[in-house]
Amino acid sequence: MTLARARDQRPNLLLIMADQHRYDWLGVAGANWVRTPHLDALAGRGVRFTQTTCNAPLCAPSRISLASGLQPHRVGAMGNNAFYPRHVPTYYQELRDAGYRVGLVGKLDLHKPDTFNGRRGNLPLLYSYGFTDPVECEGKMHAGSGWPEPHGPYNHYLQERGRLQAFCEDYRKRGRAKAWYAEDSVLPTEDWEDCYIARRAAEFIAGQDGDSPWHLFVSFVGPHDPWDPPAEYAEHFRRRPMPQPVADAMDGKPQWIERKARSQAGASPEEVATVRRQYTAALELIDAQVGLLLDTLAKTGAADNTYVFYTSDHGEMLGDHGLYQKSVFYEPAVRVPLLAVGPGIPQAESGALVEMSDLHPTLLELAGVSPRIPLDARSLWPVLRDPAASHRINTLSQLTSARCLRTDHYKLIDNINDRPELYDLQEDPTEGRNLAEQRPDVLAEMRRALGRRLL
Repeated sequence: MTLARARDQRPNLLLIMADQHRYDWLGVAGANWVRTPHLDALAGRGVRFTQTTCNAPLCAPSRISLASGLQPHRVGAMGNNAFYPRHVPTYYQELRDAGYRVGLVGKLDLHKPDTFNGRRGNLPLLYSYGFTDPVECEGKMHAGSGWPEPHGPYNHYLQERGRLQAFCEDYRKRGRAKAWYAEDSVLPTEDWEDCYIARRAAEFIAGQDGDSPWHLFVSFVGPHDPWDPPAEYAEHFRRRPMPQPVADAMDGKPQWIERKARSQAGASPEEVATVRRQYTAALELIDAQVGLLLDTLAKTGAADNTYVFYTSDHGEMLGDHGLYQKSVFYEPAVRVPLLAVGPGIPQAESGALVEMSDLHPTLLELAGVSPRIPLDARSLWPVLRDPAASHRINTLSQLTSARCLRTDHYKLIDNINDRPELYDLQEDPTEGRNLAEQRPDVLAEMRRALGRRLL
């Protein structure tokens, strides 16, 4: 007689991450110019966090902080040249060692300086990070440099379709253009990278047999620049009105921000609006791919035992303050969406101060796993059960250029070798008036609090 092994009933964990999705560009957040029905519906079934800060407004440090549960300065990840430190456990490793199948489809950025991902995106390094089923895809600019030598699975996919050379030549042109250059992709919708990622992720979900719980990290490469959605989606917004960018006379701004704004200047109002339309179109496409993943999950019968999270590694300036992309500490770049749905999670909004890396211990707690090392990140499970609960008194974000401490009232941007910035977020939510000289008492207290976070 044989004994059947009891199936593991622990919950599945689906984490969906966009690249460069700012917090306010979401229908449920009041952006009526955006079409994100699947994300809006997801928010309607769970908790939407409205005050989530990324740990660094740059890809690699933010993602390394998520994987480690530690602040970027503790793991030497203050820029995009960082490698994940081998001596620090990832939450992927901890879930795998606890019996989870751990999948990855999309951009990872734990070894960003190494530009080769392999034909199938499953180099041995990925297994050492804790993945059992990895498909590591190239980021947008990374993918665009893949001719004539493909860097990873998406490049190989385009090569097989006969589209790689045209795609990379288009990206070389974009790489020489201004930050606000915006044209449709040369690719049809089905070959756009986020559609490829969603199909591969749906295959993982559909292929699970229920013998073990799983965690899947789906990491889209959009709506990151360049501004090149497929024409099918761009057409939805071609003449749609867009909100005006936040103007800034640069009074009280540090010199490095003034220089950055000057280097990105020159766009006409219509060109700025076009960037915003293209960004919005890329978000609509991602929303459709989220819908595909949720539909696939429902068809497997596993939806009732799966926690789903949606977030972004950082935001995007989109012309606010005369700036594009990220690597600055103003709200559009450091605040990100965060949605959570699953068993025991009510439908609510939470204004709790949250750091994106708080997902690390949250996922572990949902799986019944205790972290192996002390973390800077804090589990969100108490807030998910009671969305009115508080979580942090401040959030920290940092790069080599500056450190940013944010409370529900004030924000300190402590610029390295440049003037500090202090903003009253309640009275001045668009961060136009630097109060560092007028409020030395608040500046001093915020700096003391920053020092405590950096210990």
